[in-house]
Amino acid sequence: MIILAIETSCDDTCVAVVKMPGFDILSNIVSSQVEIHKKWGGVYPALAKREHQKNLPVILEKVLKKAKKPKIDLIAVTVGPGLEPCLWTGVNFAKKLAKKWNLPIVSVNHIKAHIFVNEFNKKPLIKKDFPVVCLIVSGGHTQLFLMEDFGKYKILGETRDDAAGECLDKTARILGLGYPGGPAIAAAAAKLPTTNYKLQTKLPRPMIRQKNYDFSFSGLKTAVLYTWEKISRKDLPRDERQRILREMAKEIQQSIIDVLIKKTIKAAKDYRAKTILVGGGVAANKQLRKQLTKICKSKLKNCKIFIPPKELCTDNAVMTALAGYFRWKQGKTEKHQKIQADANLKIC
Repeated sequence: MIILAIETSCDDTCVAVVKMPGFDILSNIVSSQVEIHKKWGGVYPALAKREHQKNLPVILEKVLKKAKKPKIDLIAVTVGPGLEPCLWTGVNFAKKLAKKWNLPIVSVNHIKAHIFVNEFNKKPLIKKDFPVVCLIVSGGHTQLFLMEDFGKYKILGETRDDAAGECLDKTARILGLGYPGGPAIAAAAAKLPTTNYKLQTKLPRPMIRQKNYDFSFSGLKTAVLYTWEKISRKDLPRDERQRILREMAKEIQQSIIDVLIKKTIKAAKDYRAKTILVGGGVAANKQLRKQLTKICKSKLKNCKIFIPPKELCTDNAVMTALAGYFRWKQGKTEKHQKIQADANLKIC
């Protein structure tokens, strides 16, 4: 089966052609809008919608050409959660194609797609890998799920305010590091010495000691704001100011990583998970990947951990194709006219 997948939940216009089973990516294009949204310090929905409308026909043509114009059997499209104007652009485009080409179409939950993209590992999930704890961490979502079986989800915890990626964007803006915040903060943090260096700047780890699985990052953002305002009022040499900025970047990154790891490991222990799956744009962070993998191996002896390749952590249509394939296998194709975008779509 050859699947054409479309993903426009936020600011990336994504189209892919994937052959299943076999996880063969015939073509995959992601058109980023970062440069367009930089001056806003975040995604401006009306602009993102306009760019999707402009990009989709062009990218579709390129994707099909790269895949050598295959015979498409199924169309999969992200319907939510996400930014409603962006979602509708992808949904309407996919519906028109399905009607024009007389093809079946399936709707895909964006969060489930981030989970299913882990099936690209060499050993896809089988019964003995359950229960599974899933950490989804991105610009719009920070959630922990328990997956007791294929398609059976239970929300364990989620952010009460800012998502981790949103916090990175906002704190990067405070520090003047630019957008998107995650890569900017990681780059600044990486400029500090890596050996025998003690940070003088300390920031909170919100909710890290609470016994639940929820997250909160607005307090970290506020702490960064007050700390940086205090530093900005001082007449410091340029080198000293740069050092402090890099320290703060490192502390912001590490604070978020510490909380994510603590909650994920706790959930895995409490529910005796056999597997941990990680997804979302923040999962591309090098330090999160490294530290979570190391701690999982040391503290959870019989638990496997899977994190997708970096290029499949951020939004892409390959993950939409995968999730769409599993919905098709369950017989969940839909009538074109019934497919609707839902900005607040839940996983269960």
